[in-house]
Amino acid sequence: MSDVTPGPLRRWVLAARTRTLPAAIVPVAIGAAAVRPATVNWLNTGFCVLIALALQIGTNYANDYSDGIKGTDEVRVGPFRLTASKLVPASAVKRAAFVAFGLAAVLGLVLAARSSWWMVLIGASAIAAGWFYTGGPKPYGYYGFGELFVMVYFGFVATVGTSFVQGHYIPTRAWWLALAAGGAACALLEANNLRDVAGDRQSGKKTLAARLGRERGSWLMVVCVAAILVGSVVGGHWIAGVVALVLYALPLRMTFSPRQGRELLPLLAAAARSQLLLGVVLVVTCVIVHP
Repeated sequence: MSDVTPGPLRRWVLAARTRTLPAAIVPVAIGAAAVRPATVNWLNTGFCVLIALALQIGTNYANDYSDGIKGTDEVRVGPFRLTASKLVPASAVKRAAFVAFGLAAVLGLVLAARSSWWMVLIGASAIAAGWFYTGGPKPYGYYGFGELFVMVYFGFVATVGTSFVQGHYIPTRAWWLALAAGGAACALLEANNLRDVAGDRQSGKKTLAARLGRERGSWLMVVCVAAILVGSVVGGHWIAGVVALVLYALPLRMTFSPRQGRELLPLLAAAARSQLLLGVVLVVTCVIVHP
């Protein structure tokens, strides 16, 4: 991180963690592309994109607030945090998280009215998952369940849910591509957690990476890439599977390097870039290969 104090607007942009936003957009794009092109509902897809972005930003601010007040970020080596920096009151960060979640809720109600009211329950669970990742007395992210929830919400809920709101039909390949999308999102999570192993262990945050340690935790990235490969190939897009191996060669190399802590900062950028390019490849191949 830079030693220069970010300005009033830039500090909020940095805390929104823009490099993680592809994690919200990619599964939505894949879910829309998984259905027949003629059945794509562009307005519903737009709502899905906005809801996903609002949920991701809300979750990022919620994590900033909860980790900050718990003291977890006191030994953090990752991106800028508002609460830990003390440049912004913790209450303001919490309020920003609720505003983002509230926006997601309002947009979700509109989408539910246009598709199915069952989406209200799914949306409410997504907001709860975003808050309780690091919030509340027993945050599941502190006990090694982060990967499970990321796979569920950034994989299956986002991808399959987007496919469903196109026309109340879910093609089989959407389920497999959801596995690939979830694997890419989990790889992004591992890029964060592997970098923060030492600090998380010191603060008592027991992520899977922290439990396994820096060396053994590297295999978590292999599991993520394996999920991408299986989801792509079984979903009928073996070309995307091959491309995934190429895209994730650099993140895997960095993961299994001796780098520690701050030296792993480029891993997040590499994982985010790989996820975005994988999403483009999957969307293109979905459009070319109709279900």
